[in-house]
Amino acid sequence: MSTSSREHAIDRLEDRLARLPLRERKKLRTRRTIQDHALRLFGEQGYDETTVEQIAAAAEISPSTFFRYFPTKEDVVVTDEYDPIMAEVMRDQPAAMPPIEALRATLREMLPLMYETDLDVVNARLRLTSQVPALRARTFESLREGTHAMLTEVVGHRTGRGSDDPDVQTFTWAVLGVLQAAMYQWVDGRATTEELPEIVDRNLEFLGRGCPL
Repeated sequence: MSTSSREHAIDRLEDRLARLPLRERKKLRTRRTIQDHALRLFGEQGYDETTVEQIAAAAEISPSTFFRYFPTKEDVVVTDEYDPIMAEVMRDQPAAMPPIEALRATLREMLPLMYETDLDVVNARLRLTSQVPALRARTFESLREGTHAMLTEVVGHRTGRGSDDPDVQTFTWAVLGVLQAAMYQWVDGRATTEELPEIVDRNLEFLGRGCPL
């Protein structure tokens, strides 16, 4: 993606964030503050050695407030704020666009912002997830409860099917699989000539062609 295209995508997405209700924007800011302190402490002390009480103290909140935003310590690593924005952007894609192309268009709009502003956070979260068994398990649960549920609802609506339709479910799990593959190809350094948005788009294009080998 060219610099001008990336800047335009970032501007569009920041405008979407600005249109969220004030209450939602405040919640997102608080969640990000807690997560930033948690990731810093995990990097300094180690994941297992860091307590919820330490994270809460660093973020100047109570432990009970921490648990209002993150049900478990694992959730502060595996949770992000992108699913509602992703759903809105995907719903705005032309109705005649096939689901895989609507998803590619959505991520072309979203990933530049994530890549430009959250690169260190994404990297830290992925490395922790790959190293800590409890986080790997919680990541799967979080994907099923969050991103998978959101995508099945949006894809089901776009295709005139229910979110519990077996084909919609299978399509969504396939999408999550290629997205996970892109993330780990990037964090492990196996795709050294491409940036994360390009890896994601290439993987989705490969899925759209039926994964020919």
